Parts: sequence; C-alpha cells; structure tokens
Amino acid sequence: MIDDTRTAAPERTSARDTGALLLAAGGLAAAFGAASCCALPLLFGSLGLGTAWLASVAWFAVPHRLALLAIAIISLGSGGAVLLWRRRRIAACAPGTACGNPAVTTLVTCVLSLGAVLVVLGFMFA
Repeated sequence: MIDDTRTAAPERTSARDTGALLLAAGGLAAAFGAASCCALPLLFGSLGLGTAWLASVAWFAVPHRLALLAIAIISLGSGGAVLLWRRRRIAACAPGTACGNPAVTTLVTCVLSLGAVLVVLGFMFA
C-alpha cells in the first residue's frame, strides 16, 4: 500500500517578502537618521516626550543628512515597488490557494508609510 498523503510544510517567508521588509526597514532607519536633527525633537517635544537621547543620533547623522535622505528615498521607493509587485502577484493567485502572508504586507505598508512621513519631515527641516 502506498501512502499518497503529503506532509504539509510550514509556509516560509519568501525572499521577495524578506527583501521588501529589509528595504522598508533600511529606508525607515535612514529617514529616522535624517529627521533626528530637527524634525523629530520638535515633534516629540510638542507631544511632551523627552528628546535628549536624539542628540547622540543627530550628532552622527547631521553630516550625512543628504546622503541619508537619498538612501531613504531609494530604499522606500524600491520597497514600495516590491510591495506593489507582491500585491499584484497575490491578486492574480487562484482562489482557495495560499499566496502569501497578509501580515507581512501590512507590516511593510506601515513601515513604508512611517518612513515616508520621516522623509518629508527631514526635507522640511533640511
């Protein structure tokens, strides 16, 4: 007797999902560094939060602000392109089949949005 049942392998995060997440995280980190000089202390201070810890981040980031903004824009744009490609791939997937993890899509979308806000704040105070 032959056993035709196949063991279900746990769904792994694909390389494209990881790539989108890494691009978004890199863009967020670069945008945070670029906005740490002026925009974030002003924003946190208006919310009543302490900003003394941002002085050490700003001390390293200020000389490289334009490079950080360029890296942030490139990383966030590339992460957005990978996210759009991923959404189109999921939309074209056959109904009833597993075509990706929606939690990864939601996480990448949130990180890209936060990074875009920080880039805009970084440009406003550049």
